[in-house]
Amino acid sequence: MQSMVNIEVAKGPNENNLGVLRRFTKRVQAAGILPRVRSKRYSERTLSANTRKAKTVASIKKKKVTTELIKLGKMTEVTTFGRRKR
Repeated sequence: MQSMVNIEVAKGPNENNLGVLRRFTKRVQAAGILPRVRSKRYSERTLSANTRKAKTVASIKKKKVTTELIKLGKMTEVTTFGRRKR
């Protein structure tokens, strides 16, 4: 489990806003927050076993229905388009 990281920076009496911002960004970099967030940005979590089973059952049912419709002549055969080779 990941812990929450709170970074606080207090402004000193003789410090300008740029100095506070600079200290804040240094502490964020030192804590390693940004690389962790960026690595999670595009990753997907793994599906649970129940979800995987439900998707599998749904796809099997869909295949049964399409094969029945093809046999009855109510549907033409489904063609899948693969990747084009260059």
